[in-house]
Amino acid sequence: MTVLVNMIVTLGMLYVVPAGLRLIDPERLRRTARLWPLAAAPGALSVWLPRGTPATALAALYAVACLALAARAPGVRRTGRPLDPPAIAVATALVSPSIAATALVAERAGYRLLGFDLDILALTVPHFHFAGFAAALVAGLVCRALGGRAGTDRLAHGAAYSVPAGTLLVLLGYFVDDWAELLGAVVLTGGMWAVALLTWREIRPTAGARATRILLACSAAVLVATMLLALWWALGEATGIPHPTLTWMAATHGLGNALGFAVCSLLAWRRLAADAPGRTATTGRTTGRTTAAQGTTTAERPTAERTTADRLETSP
Repeated sequence: MTVLVNMIVTLGMLYVVPAGLRLIDPERLRRTARLWPLAAAPGALSVWLPRGTPATALAALYAVACLALAARAPGVRRTGRPLDPPAIAVATALVSPSIAATALVAERAGYRLLGFDLDILALTVPHFHFAGFAAALVAGLVCRALGGRAGTDRLAHGAAYSVPAGTLLVLLGYFVDDWAELLGAVVLTGGMWAVALLTWREIRPTAGARATRILLACSAAVLVATMLLALWWALGEATGIPHPTLTWMAATHGLGNALGFAVCSLLAWRRLAADAPGRTATTGRTTGRTTAAQGTTTAERPTAERTTADRLETSP
C-alpha cells in the first residue's frame, strides 16, 4: 500500500495542485502555479524517504508553502453573496493542502499527532489533496459554469456547499467517532454524486471537443463507483459489517479518484478554460469577448446555443 499511496501523493503535489491553481485564477495565481512544483518537490521527496529528520525537514518545507497558499484563501475574489458557493469551494481547495502537509510532517516524524495512528496520518495526505483540493475545486467550477441556469442552480449550489462540508465532517469524524465520519462520508458522497450528475448531464454535452467530452464522462462515471466504495468503508467502520481494507481502498477508491476523477477533470476543465480566453473560471471575471463570425458577445447568444466555455465566460 505504501508505494501506491506515495505515488498518489506525489501526483497530487506535483500536478493536481498547480493545475488547479491555474483554474482558480490564472492571473493572480499564475506565478504560484508555475513555481509550485519546486515548492512541492521537497514534500514529494519526503514520502519516499524513511521516517526521520531528513524526511521531516523536507515535509516541513512543503508545509510552509501550503500554509502560505492557505493564507491567500481570504483574498480570492468573491462574487455575489459573502457565502457565494463557488467561493467557499475555492477557499476549501486553497486551505486543504495545508491540512495534508501538517499530517505529512507528523507522519514523517513518526509523531502520532492528536493520537492518530501513523497509517491514518499517511492517508490524510492524499485525502486532502484530492477530496479536499481537487473535489472542492471541481464542485466550484461546476457551480460557476451552471450558475443561474434554470433547473440546475439548486443542485449546483448544493454540490459546492456539500463537498467542502463533507470534507470538513470527515475530518471532524476523526476526532469524534466512526458514526460522525460516516455522516461526513454521506454528505461528501452526495455532493460528489451531484457533481457527477451535473457533469454528465449539463457540462459534457455542451463541451466542444470530443476529447473533452470523454474526459468529463470518465470523471463523472468514476465518481459513482469510488464514492460508493467510500460509503461502504465508512459504514463498515461504524457498524462492523464486512468492508474493504485500507490497502484495497487505496488501490480502488484512492487510485480511481486520483486518476479517473481528479486528473481527468482538471484536464477537461483546462481545455474548457482554453475555449474561454480572458475568463477566470471560479472568480467570475470576463473580458466581453465578441464572436468573430456573428459579431455578438457570448452573453447575447441564446442559452440553448451556448457551450460550457461560454457559460464560464458570462456567468455572474
